[in-house]
Amino acid sequence: MRKTFEQLFEQLSDHARDVSFQVQFWDGVKRSFGAGEAQFILTFATKRAADHVLESGSLGFGEEYMAGDIQVEGDFKQLLRFGSDAAFLNLPLGLKTKLAIRHLRQTSLNTLSRSQKHVAHHYDRGNDFYKLWLDESMAYSCAYFRHENDTLEQAQQQKYEHICRKLQLKAGETLVDIGCGWGGMLIYAAKHYGVRGVGCSLSKEQVEYAVDLVKHEGLSKEISIVFEDYRKIQGEFDKFVSVGMFEHVGKQFIPTFMEKAQSLLKRDGIGLLHTIGQERPIPGDPWTLKYIFPGGYIPVLDEIVRTMGEAKLVPTDIENLRLHYARTLEEWSTRFEVHAKKVEAMYDASFVRMWRMFLNGSAANFRYGDIRLYHVLFTNGLNNALPLTREHMYR
Repeated sequence: MRKTFEQLFEQLSDHARDVSFQVQFWDGVKRSFGAGEAQFILTFATKRAADHVLESGSLGFGEEYMAGDIQVEGDFKQLLRFGSDAAFLNLPLGLKTKLAIRHLRQTSLNTLSRSQKHVAHHYDRGNDFYKLWLDESMAYSCAYFRHENDTLEQAQQQKYEHICRKLQLKAGETLVDIGCGWGGMLIYAAKHYGVRGVGCSLSKEQVEYAVDLVKHEGLSKEISIVFEDYRKIQGEFDKFVSVGMFEHVGKQFIPTFMEKAQSLLKRDGIGLLHTIGQERPIPGDPWTLKYIFPGGYIPVLDEIVRTMGEAKLVPTDIENLRLHYARTLEEWSTRFEVHAKKVEAMYDASFVRMWRMFLNGSAANFRYGDIRLYHVLFTNGLNNALPLTREHMYR
């Protein structure tokens, strides 16, 4: 079995010649790959852990790392970039794993009854946990780095501003925010552009926090935050925004989401969808689906555009912010490590390793893999009054 791993790592090394690493096997044998000093050392503490990886791919690797039977020293992100390599993805999975993955996907359908449970699994971990490593506005989505030395706090405020400019917000307009999180987007829009807004979330902890923050900011008359599924939101708004929520809709409900966006947005109104996406369909990672985002689905760009068109929404501008999200995740990962001991005291060591793998793996996927971050700007029907250029976005 060690021979199988050695062949796999030789392939991976050949595909990423800028990465040097060492592997320590369960029997004490050490192998080095690549030229130069090792950027990370991967250790299989037991043969059973290695068996699990061969049997279950990323699901097995993630579970053994969480359990501590796979250990990583050094640059974890450089190891996890191999997770999107065809040599790893094409490992033949065992029948038991295939059946488990099929069950995961079958039970991840985001029906009205399941959606709240799926959202709570990730977002109701405790506001104190997220406060440790997010920015002051509690933005849990891709930031916008205008300059090389921007802090995370600056970049998240710049993200809000970038979105507001794209939406061409004006004082007195109404804005609906689907999946409003802890309320940062709506608060920024109300304070800086004088809009009135409604936001919804299925995370009880997010809603409680956002309602208190809105009250603290003196914006209770301008902003309403509700604990509600997006499918039940009613009204008609000048502008529409959804930041980092669309990935939780699920493939089967993408048309439903687009139809709801169309019904909420006034004729000629402008909307913006800020979402993780990809250029071609790639099966979702089973470890992420099981432990991080149950019900999650990364949409394909042409799927987004097509279903918008079917709902009479007209895409007007698409921006790929992939590198911005890679840097955002790297910032989060750095902050997370500063507080890792606190997180372990709040939960346990396995929880720390789970989030470490999630943050580093996501950063690697945006920087080296097939995952993107799209801004898709759209209108409800044809709007012939739109600016002819993008100058208003960057003035």
